[in-house]
Amino acid sequence: MTRRTRVAVVGGGASCEHDVSLASAASVAGSLDPARFEVLALTIGRDGRWSTAGGASLGPSVAVSLARAVDLLGGCDVVVPVVHGPHGEDGTLAALCDLTGVPCAGSPLRAGALAMDKVATKLVAASLGIGTAAGTVVTSATAAALRFGGPVVVKPIAAGSSHGLSLVTDAADLAPAIAAALLLDDRVLVEEVVTGREIDVAVLATPDGGRVVGPPLEIVVPDGRLFDTTTKYDGAADFRLPALLDDISLEQLRTHAVAMFDALGCAGVARIDFFATSRGWVLNEVNTMPGLTEQSQVPKMFAAAGMPYPELLAALVDEAVAR
Repeated sequence: MTRRTRVAVVGGGASCEHDVSLASAASVAGSLDPARFEVLALTIGRDGRWSTAGGASLGPSVAVSLARAVDLLGGCDVVVPVVHGPHGEDGTLAALCDLTGVPCAGSPLRAGALAMDKVATKLVAASLGIGTAAGTVVTSATAAALRFGGPVVVKPIAAGSSHGLSLVTDAADLAPAIAAALLLDDRVLVEEVVTGREIDVAVLATPDGGRVVGPPLEIVVPDGRLFDTTTKYDGAADFRLPALLDDISLEQLRTHAVAMFDALGCAGVARIDFFATSRGWVLNEVNTMPGLTEQSQVPKMFAAAGMPYPELLAALVDEAVAR
């Protein structure tokens, strides 16, 4: 019999996205084709400690040292690090896998670090001629000097799932919004409010070095609300797939998405979020490890294009091994 590919699926993480990551990792581990893949599930706790994931089919969770976790990773053919946000998506786990010498699905260290940093991402976009929102970087030392000049969006520079995101329409709310964002990062981005349709698109790298762009997905939220953490998970948002775009706009979107994917050095799959505005496409952010449950945006996009969820997961593993 042909030996199955041994895949380590890592979830959790020491960040505010711990629970979302657990859901993604459990879905990935349970959906990889058992005829092709043997799964080792590992979890990183909120405290940064590692354990075997446990569960009904895996037996009880067992704590392991970092050294033992590295041994376990090194005994696998490929690692799928389904850890969103800091200490995972930012390239941390990709670097660990690189040092361990085991292929890692998704983006490498440099791409993860660049994409996680919203300011660095904007600089890359600007170099490609892709529009971005005007913004100011604020720290705890400079926050008091910032003056309110109209509605702004406040967000941590390196955080995901819209944690710490605030829409500020009143001067009295600016300082509290910045303080809340500073709880998640030591740098905060204060941006102009962009008016337009919010449209996301996913880019998938293939084992032969190609790029597959999924159909775009439009996010429609109730008037006056941001697509923040609450709106993402309370069912208030309306996902329209595929987003209705004319041929020219769709081609521009695909071109911009692939350009960002390649300029950042991404691999695996990435979700790239834009606003369609009266002045053209404006980049919002890049997610190098987007949500990966079957009901998450990226799997839905590719399913709509005829690529079922297990096939998407297999493609991520195959691309990592080929790379």
